[in-house]
Parts: sequence; C-alpha cells; structure tokens
Amino acid sequence: MPNIQMVDLKSQYQKIKSEIDDALIRCVESTNYINGPEVKQFQESLANYLNVRHVIPCANGTDALQIALMSLELNQGDEVIVPSFTYVATAEAIALLGFKPVMVDVDAKTFNINPLEIEKAITSKTKAIVPVHLYGQSADMTLIMDIAQKHNLFVIEDNAQSMGAECMTSEGIWHKTGTIGDIGCNSFFPTKNLGCFGDGGAITTNNDNLAEKCRIIASHGQKKKYYHSILGCNSRLDTLHASILMIKLKYLDKYIVSRQKAASFYSRKLKELEWIEIPYQSSFGKHTFNQYTLIIKDNRRNELQQYLHSNGIPTMIYYPLPLYKQEAFLQFFPDNIVLRNTENLCKSVMSIPMHTELTTEMQEEIIRVISNFK
Repeated sequence: MPNIQMVDLKSQYQKIKSEIDDALIRCVESTNYINGPEVKQFQESLANYLNVRHVIPCANGTDALQIALMSLELNQGDEVIVPSFTYVATAEAIALLGFKPVMVDVDAKTFNINPLEIEKAITSKTKAIVPVHLYGQSADMTLIMDIAQKHNLFVIEDNAQSMGAECMTSEGIWHKTGTIGDIGCNSFFPTKNLGCFGDGGAITTNNDNLAEKCRIIASHGQKKKYYHSILGCNSRLDTLHASILMIKLKYLDKYIVSRQKAASFYSRKLKELEWIEIPYQSSFGKHTFNQYTLIIKDNRRNELQQYLHSNGIPTMIYYPLPLYKQEAFLQFFPDNIVLRNTENLCKSVMSIPMHTELTTEMQEEIIRVISNFK
C-alpha cells in the first residue's frame, strides 16, 4: 500500500532540493536575513506573475488581512461583510481592529460567498466586502465588484488558498485572483499552492495610494527609518522564505496543473457514487484545488472519515463549525442566526489528499477505499 499523506511537502522539496539548498546557503552566508535582496526580487517576480502593480511582502496571510483593513482607515463599529464558511482569520482580523464582521451565507456549490446575500446585508455602516476564494476556486468577482461599485464599498480579496487561480471578469478577460478588488491578501503557509518553509504572506494591489499605506503600516508606520507618521505593525517576509518562494514560483503553474490533473482523476472516478458530490467548478473561474473537497450526503461524513482513517487514508474537515457559532464571535451575532448552506456544509464537507506529488497508485487506493465504504 502506498504511503498516502494529506500533503507531501518532503517529496516536493526533494525534486528541487539542490536549488532550494543553494538558495538557503547563499542567504545564510550573506547574513542578510531581514529585507535581503531576495525579498525585492520575489516581490517583483510575483508582481509580474500576477500582472499587478504592487506586491507588499509581509509575515503571514493574517497580517496581510489586518494591514489591508488598516489601510482603509475605517472607523470603530464600521461593518465588513465576510462569508460565514471560511477560516477564522478572515473575520478575526476585522474584529481585532474594532470593526464588525457581518457574515453572510455562501453558495452551496462553489462554497464561496453568495453575491445575492451580500446585497441583502449592506447597511449605512457597511464599508467593505472580504470575499474568500475558498479551496482554490474564485468567488464571483464580477457580481461582487458590481455590488461594491454600486454601494461605494472597498473589496479586499482573501486569496490565502488560491494563489494562481483565475477569474473572468465582466470585460471577458482572465485575471489572477487577488488582483481584481482594491487589495488582495495572500498566504505562503507551507501547504498552500505557493508555500514557503514557515509563515509568509503578501498584499497585492493596483492602487498606488493603498500600496503606499500598506508598506508604511507593515513597517511600524514609518516611511523613513525612525520617523513614524502613523501607528503600524512589524510584518516582514524573511529573506530565507523569499529565497524559497523565488524558486517555487517558477514551478507554480506546473504545480497547479498537477493538482488539476489529480482533481480530474478523482472526479471521473468518484462521480459515479451517488452519496458523494464532487467539487463544482464555475464557468467563470479556473480552480487550482488547494483542497479537493467532497460533500458527503446522507449524514455519512463522520462515519466515512473514521472508516478512511482506519484504512490509512488521511482526511480533513475544513470547516466543522460556522464562524458565527464559534465562541469568539458570539458577541456579534444573535442566537437564532441560521445560514442554511453554511450549516449544511459544516456537516457534510470532507477533504481528501491533494498535493503536487499524488501518484495514480495513491489515488486509485484512495478511490478504492472510498468505493468500498458501505
């Protein structure tokens, strides 16, 4: 039986080991651990890849969200609309800054924020929308941007799970996610499509003014060293991580194709099982499959997960509890809030192994075990 892992970072590293090791050694020998030349090289390379004017590296994806929100100069109590089915960081950054996260339901097929629900949630206090491109698939940015422009709202894209994904916008042109709204927020956590060897992140924008604000905020509020014009934070991408990301960026499109091929193989085989719903792919987006997430019908998810684990197949549940039911957010929401699609997804989603090193043998074993579940 093949050794099946949820994510296989070791095998990915071994294929580019000599390049990575050489880059790390150069960095260590240079001792330029903070803001070394590799950081600037990476931000320029990423800007070219994404076709975006500005890339501001930072320490992690959560910092990217916080810095982006701070750059908008919102007031205490202002409302920011987010999906209710996402990782905690999306809403956490909003609440920590004293703004109010307003959670709306997601689309049952794409798992991304439902634009129709956004419009219903807008009030006089609404100042921004934070759509999340979940699991590697773009949210409907055409509709979201139309709503934002209609109501004069900022749009911050949470692109932590979808580096390299694309969305076709109203002009019929494909754009990389994270470059369509006012600001994009990216994570380079090791398991992402583009991951470093620890925490890392970046902010992307085509707005010169917002880019300048984000740079200042990320550097203790200083434009000139030791002269602090505003209160900021300390959020940097380490040179070591930038060195790794420079190399892995060259392979990103290849990594995405590997994920897409693996997803296609899964879907061909699993679509015959009536009690499973395979991932939906929208016509306006190019899915990168940071996760391959199934819907398990008939309340069989937990039983299936136990069965798979007992047969050596790892799985993950992203996410088991709606954000508005998390203890940390109860202060923001009435007890009777029910967002039906989110509730159903939390009870039925399950992600199976997805990474760049999946082999046909591994996938066939995963599919065999799933198919044998009674």
